[in-house]
Amino acid sequence: MSRSVRTRPEGSGQALSEAYDTALLDLDGVVYAGGSAIGYAVESLAEARAGGMRLAYVTNNALRTPDTVAAHLTELGIPTGADDVITSAQAVARLISEQVPQGARVLVIGGEGLRVALRERGLVPVESADDDPVAVVQGYGGPELPWGRFAEASYAVARGVPWFASNTDLTIPSGRGIAPGNGAAVEVVRIATGAEPQVAGKPLPPMHRETILRTGAKRPLVVGDRLDTDIEGAFNGEVDSLLVLTGVTDGAQLLAAPPQHRPTYVDADLRGMLSGQPEVQEAGDGGFRCGGWTATAGADRLELDGEGEALDGLRALCAVAWTAAGEGVCELDAEKALARLGL
Repeated sequence: MSRSVRTRPEGSGQALSEAYDTALLDLDGVVYAGGSAIGYAVESLAEARAGGMRLAYVTNNALRTPDTVAAHLTELGIPTGADDVITSAQAVARLISEQVPQGARVLVIGGEGLRVALRERGLVPVESADDDPVAVVQGYGGPELPWGRFAEASYAVARGVPWFASNTDLTIPSGRGIAPGNGAAVEVVRIATGAEPQVAGKPLPPMHRETILRTGAKRPLVVGDRLDTDIEGAFNGEVDSLLVLTGVTDGAQLLAAPPQHRPTYVDADLRGMLSGQPEVQEAGDGGFRCGGWTATAGADRLELDGEGEALDGLRALCAVAWTAAGEGVCELDAEKALARLGL
């Protein structure tokens, strides 16, 4: 993928599962939600795998080990091995291991996923700032993580110990709604110390590097539901991406997306991996056409004419908004057009 500014979703004459060798799949909002599989996910992933595509599951959640994630996916009907799971805990453990001696002590503020990842890199997890750690690592520790753990991190960081974070997602989805994520916990230590951590997780390069090292992907496709982690991570890694609308991103957010948050492809769910993608064409006078829809910029809003698949209308609207974003078109009222599409 070029780093040039994307002005429209791309088309593909091939099914995406044939055009790319590896799918780098986010989990929450893409494969499952609240612990249950999202509609069409199990069947779509099975068909993609049967066609020869490698499936790798890439998560910023550092709490669970790859074995635990793989077992959960297998239980949902998606056969998965631990080697198919890449976590931000693994990415941050590699980042630390490149900067400290083998066998060094690392203060862990988080869960078992971090401890397992550190041991994999030959590092020794410790629990106290008084255990002479050479680094501090912070990852999501779940809702029961004691407040005192943040104090331990703050003591060590204030003494000048290098500080690392698996990721800085401010929120994390749960079965009861949106909860504070590791980014919120990182803010606690930042406020207490004034320091800044080195961060490994999506959308930053260490996470993408970890996925490529572990999968050996030559032509990967990032599949996600979040613009600021999944899609931006693909942009930073200079690879293509598929946004699915089963998670947190809605139509209005997509139309207003800055260049680094614009996916290569847009589809409703993981069935989009199994098909080609329609082409978005110029329709004259600054308009764009996709399927049976034509989108243009009106005096104060995005206009949509025609009929057909709702996603085609959304793709056409994206092209208008993204093409003229510098002229403020992305700020025009798109509510009526999106409502017509049911989005």
